[in-house]
Amino acid sequence: MSHPIEKHEAVSPGKKNELLKNLSVILPRHAILYLPEDLHVYECDGLSAYRQTPLLVVLPESTLQVQQVMKICKHLAIPVVARGAGTGLSGGALPLGNAVLLSLAKLSNIIEIDVANRTACVEPGVRNLAISEAAKPCGLYYAPDPSSQIACSIGGNVAENAGGVHCLKYGLTVNNILKLKMVTTDGDLITIGSNALDSPGYDLLALMTGSEGMLGIIVEITVKLLPIAESAQVLLASFNEIPQAGNAVAAIIGAGIIPAGLEMMDKLAIKAAEDFVHAGYPTDANAILLCELDGNSEEVSEKISEVENIMLEHGACDVRIAQNEQERELFWKGRKAAFPAVGRLAPDYYCMDGTIPRHRLSEVLQTIETLSREYGLPVANVFHAGDGNLHPLILYDANKPGELEKTEELGGKILEFCVEVGGTITGEHGVGIEKINQMCVQFTSTELQQFHAIKHAFDPDRLLNPGKAVPTLHRCAELGAMHVHNGELPFPELPRF
Repeated sequence: MSHPIEKHEAVSPGKKNELLKNLSVILPRHAILYLPEDLHVYECDGLSAYRQTPLLVVLPESTLQVQQVMKICKHLAIPVVARGAGTGLSGGALPLGNAVLLSLAKLSNIIEIDVANRTACVEPGVRNLAISEAAKPCGLYYAPDPSSQIACSIGGNVAENAGGVHCLKYGLTVNNILKLKMVTTDGDLITIGSNALDSPGYDLLALMTGSEGMLGIIVEITVKLLPIAESAQVLLASFNEIPQAGNAVAAIIGAGIIPAGLEMMDKLAIKAAEDFVHAGYPTDANAILLCELDGNSEEVSEKISEVENIMLEHGACDVRIAQNEQERELFWKGRKAAFPAVGRLAPDYYCMDGTIPRHRLSEVLQTIETLSREYGLPVANVFHAGDGNLHPLILYDANKPGELEKTEELGGKILEFCVEVGGTITGEHGVGIEKINQMCVQFTSTELQQFHAIKHAFDPDRLLNPGKAVPTLHRCAELGAMHVHNGELPFPELPRF
């Protein structure tokens, strides 16, 4: 397997000194980090399988400073990698040895909560959960809620198009933002979208959401806020067989019910979460479903009863309804703590992220189990069952020679099977470096060339997060990951950008 991190030409000492000199004019001394002991803090994000020390780190405190940094880097042809809270799980914010790591952590102001228009205007370093905390006194909240919402930043959420346990009903980040302010590679400040529900021209707002820092630096976000529901209740259903749980998911959606959240966990994940959080999960079950319904009290009571019956009809051996708000929060706490809980089961784990059609759920889980046995690596499954977004967690030990490579190979096969059944290689974590090889399986050469053309339009010098998300056609050809389309190989010319 080709290593996902591309090699880049080193920056000469003279050029680095010139960079430091120019940056010191626009930034205070404490906002420029270049000593090895300071740089090691930034050598990876949440995907810690790869580490790379950045050339240096800058921590601007204003949009103007971001613009000035970009102008300096453009002038010196120094690449820039934007970083939020560092909680990403695909290596999207992994530093490069020849690049400036641009941290947006200090741009952390909530600029405005507009109650009348139900919006919030925030800087990119604001934590996801902090938006809802600020809006709560007004009876409002921000819907997308990644498991890391206590720590992850909204700028990173936009860059990766993050989801969460409630994205089934309320959508991903792209469905919950109205406007962005972005600094271009030239240091210009532009506004994309508007406070209205629609704006003329191309939908660049959707293009920027999920662009992984490759097209511009996001410095301000206007998000939609929703009224806090009058009532919310959650059911916990346990099943002896995973296919039963999968069939129950399909039946709930088929009945025209759109839960606020519909999550599944398998036996390994259940036990890990229960040992960690003590949420009251049944550790003898092979699968559990958490289903939350929200709305007015009458509607929720009616739908809860209907969902309970569907669960039982499809083989649930037990269905429990949270008796109060504390128990509801405890049920969700177990699910949101599943990733760190699984981390206690092995020295390391590799968190995958793929999406499949809901009706192929049982088939994909059975294939994951077969691959797990074949590779001798346990896999815990935690996922957004309602929209088919899987999170297989592969347990391994990086200290054992060759085990990381074996884990990567297993993860790649899981993602490629997701594509085979009509799904995608990511649902909310982004591509970064983790899935860049699988992009060669997901897309044809014509599609990849179009991605490169868009990148070139925004960043002709390839200074923004180079080597991430979109592979070169040359890379795909070297991997041999070539689909046959209409009887022809899709990489005849191998153009490079």
